Amino acid sequence: MAKRGPYEKGEAKRAEILHAALQIFAAEGYRGTSLRKVAAKCDLSLPGLMHYFDSKEDLLTQVLRVRDETARARQVERTSPESYREIIRESTRTPGLVELFVSMAAAASDPGHPAHQHFAERYPELRERVAAFLQQRMDEGRMTTVVPADRLAVLLLAVADGIQLQWLIDRSMDMEQPIEDIMRLLDTRAGSEG
Repeated sequence: MAKRGPYEKGEAKRAEILHAALQIFAAEGYRGTSLRKVAAKCDLSLPGLMHYFDSKEDLLTQVLRVRDETARARQVERTSPESYREIIRESTRTPGLVELFVSMAAAASDPGHPAHQHFAERYPELRERVAAFLQQRMDEGRMTTVVPADRLAVLLLAVADGIQLQWLIDRSMDMEQPIEDIMRLLDTRAGSEG
């Protein structure tokens, strides 16, 4: 049965708010953006905006969820290292979302923080997807099997997250290069390509 009435309108407004916040944070940055600007874009007052969320941290967590869902929709098939590099490239185009991600990831270590559950769900899912990709390349003989795929997935995610943190401090860093370097080190054909 379809949702009707105020609940449906409330969910639609909440989705509108999240979409607006995602766009504004991506374009203008997380720290430099006022939630009043998000509210104004949605024709709401700040209290009106906050009516749809438990707290500011809840709103920011939901923005990260939308970011992840949007990225997953665009990256349905991860069949090559290039698709992973594209994720990194996208991050360089949306520094405000990188800043939001890093800040919320640090805060999420507190089990009482609204982002804790998001990250607790996010990492196992990402590790599984990356491990499946790596295992496929190992099975094809294209990647070393010295480290099991599940453990290698942990390392790749750590590098990806760590380079984002470093990039926030020094924007001259190339976020793609460390991923490229690791994939080259793992590639069984790298030595023969000279």
